[in-house]
Amino acid sequence: MAEILSALRSLMASHSPPLHALIVPSEDYHQSEYVSDRDKRREFVSGFTGSAGLALITKDEARLWTDGRYFLQAMQQLSDQWQLMRIGEDPSVDSWISDNLPREAAIGVDPWCVSVDTAQRWERAFAKNQQKLIQTSSNLVDEVWKNQPPAETNPVIVHPLEFAGRSVAEKLKDLREKLAIERARGIIITALDEVAWLYNIRGSDVSYCPVVHAFAIVTLNSAFLYVDKRKVSSKVSSSIQENGIEVREYGAVSSDVALLASNQLDKDTGLSSGRNDVCETGTCEAEENNNDLIWVDPASCCYALFSKLDAKKMLLQQSPLALAKALKNPVELDGLRNAHIRDGAAVVQYLVWLDKQMQEIYGASGYFLEGKGASKKRSRETMKLTEVTASDKLEGFRATKEHFRGLSFPTISSVGPNAAVIHYSPQPETCAELDPDSIYLFDSGAQYLDGTTDITRTVHFGKPSEHEKACYTSVLKGHIALGNARFPNGTNGHALDILARIPLWRYGLDYRHGTGHGIGSYLNVHEGPHLISFRPQARNVPLQASMTVTDEPGYYADGNFGIRLENVLVIKEADTEFNFGDKGYLSFEHITWAPYQIKLIDLSLLTPEEIEWLNTYHSKCREILAPSMDKNELDWLKKATEPVSA
Repeated sequence: MAEILSALRSLMASHSPPLHALIVPSEDYHQSEYVSDRDKRREFVSGFTGSAGLALITKDEARLWTDGRYFLQAMQQLSDQWQLMRIGEDPSVDSWISDNLPREAAIGVDPWCVSVDTAQRWERAFAKNQQKLIQTSSNLVDEVWKNQPPAETNPVIVHPLEFAGRSVAEKLKDLREKLAIERARGIIITALDEVAWLYNIRGSDVSYCPVVHAFAIVTLNSAFLYVDKRKVSSKVSSSIQENGIEVREYGAVSSDVALLASNQLDKDTGLSSGRNDVCETGTCEAEENNNDLIWVDPASCCYALFSKLDAKKMLLQQSPLALAKALKNPVELDGLRNAHIRDGAAVVQYLVWLDKQMQEIYGASGYFLEGKGASKKRSRETMKLTEVTASDKLEGFRATKEHFRGLSFPTISSVGPNAAVIHYSPQPETCAELDPDSIYLFDSGAQYLDGTTDITRTVHFGKPSEHEKACYTSVLKGHIALGNARFPNGTNGHALDILARIPLWRYGLDYRHGTGHGIGSYLNVHEGPHLISFRPQARNVPLQASMTVTDEPGYYADGNFGIRLENVLVIKEADTEFNFGDKGYLSFEHITWAPYQIKLIDLSLLTPEEIEWLNTYHSKCREILAPSMDKNELDWLKKATEPVSA
C-alpha cells in the first residue's frame, strides 16, 4: 500500500499543474454502485473493499470516506497509512479540502469517474479558497496499477419480450415524447441499467449486475448504442438495428457527444429512424427548431461528457428512464412474483439443510428448540461449517431454480460479531465458523431472467438471550409497521422511514442504513430513483403504484450480533374506506416468502394485530411454497409457520 501511495504522489508532483490532492472515487465511467474488477480503483489504492467510498490522497495524508454501513469494515481493512472519515459524522470531502489544503490548491480527479452533480458541488466548495478541480487527462491510478484486470468482453444478450414486457420501439417512442415535451433534441444515457432497460439488452460485464458497459444517445430522429463491438454477435446486432439503433464503438461516445452539441450527429449519420414515432402530425420540422436542449442526468452523467456540451443548451435533470424503469409493467410484476416464489423455496430448503447440519455437526438444539449447544466435538475437519461454505450451499439451492442466472450481490453470511458488520463479505481464508450459540444473519439474492431478488433472515440455532429476542422483536415490529402502511399518493420514502424505526427508538436503538430501495427486473438489485430512508434524497421522488421497494430494518450491536429482516414489496393502490382530498391511497404487497423464526420473537411484545399479521403471512408462505417442497421440507415449513398466540 505504501508503494502505491508513493507512486501516486510522484505522479501528482509531476502533473501539470502539480496536484496538491488526488480524489479516487468508487465509481466507473457510468457512476455505477457496483463496478467491474478493472474499475475498482478506490479498492486498489486503499485496500477497502466496500461498495461505497471515496479516497483522498494528499502529499502527506490518505483519507477514506464511507457511510455507516461500512464503518466497522473500513476500520478492519484500512492500514495505518489511512484515516477513516465517517460520512454523516466527519466533514465531507469538499469541506475538508476547502478547510485543510492551501489557497489555490489543485485537486485532481478523472472526469470520467465523477458525476456532474458531485464535480459542481466540489467546485463551489473549492472556490471559497480559489482552489481548483483539475480534470486529469488520464487516470493516475491506472498508471500505477501494474496488474489491472483487462476490460470485460462478455457477449451482449437480447432480453426477450416475454420477460421485458415492453418493446424497444414502445420505450423509444415514450422517451422521444418526453424529449419533445421538454424541448430537448437529444439525451445522453450513461447509467448502465438505463441503457440495458431501454434497449432490452443484458450482459455480464459487472459481477452480480446483468448489464453491459455501454452508453446510449437518443435524439428525436436517431438512436445509438456505444459498446465494444466484439461483444455484439451478428444476430444481436441485427436485432438492435431492427429497432433503428446504430451500434458504435464504446470510445466513440466522446466525439459523438461533441457532434451532438453542435447539432451534427444526425446529419453525420443520415439516420432518420424513429421520426414517425413522434412526428405523425407533420409538425416535426417546427418541433426540431424549438427543441435545442440536450438532456443530461447530472447524477449519472460523468463530468468528461458534460464538459463537451454547451452549458446554456443543457437540460440538467433526472433521466426520464429512471422513473419509467422503476414503474414495473404487468409482465415484469408477474415475473418478479414468480422469481420470489422460486427464491423463497430455495431459502426454505437452505434453512432445512442448515438446521439439520447445525444439529448433527454441532449438537445444536436447532431452529425450533431452545437450548445451549451440546459440547459435541466435530469428528472430522471436513464437517466444519463456515460462513462461506454455508452461503455456497444457499447459492447451490438457488442454482437449481428455473431462469437462475447468478447472485444479485455477494451473499452476506455472518455469524455473531460479523453480523454486526452491516455489509460484511465473508472470505474463505478469514471467515468464521458457524456457532450454535450465536445469531446467524444472511442477506442474499439472485438474478433470474424474470426478476431480481433480495431477502434477509436472521436465525439462532441455540438459546438466544432475552436481549437478542427483544432486539429481534423490535426489528420485526418495525418491519411489519412499514409493510402494513397505507399512505396518500405523493408520499415519499423519507416520510415512511420512521415507521420502521419507532419500535427500536423506544429502547434507544437504531440502525445506520436506509430502510428500503427499489429492485430491478433482472437488473440491478439497488434501483432508484425512489427509496425509503432518513437521507434527504428520499424526499425527491414520491412512491407510486407498481414500484418495488425493500423493507429492511435492522439492529447491530458492535462486536456482538446483528439482526436484519428484509422482504421485497410491490406498491399498489389501497382500498380505503375514505379518500381524503381525492388523492388516492397506496399500500404494499409482500412478494418475498420465507418464515420468521418464532424462537427469536418475544411474543409478549407483539400486539394482537402484529400476531395476526405474522400468522397470515406464515399461512401464505405454507400455501405458496408447498408445491416446491419435498415431504421433509414441507414438514419443516409447516412447523416453522404454525400459528402463534401471545
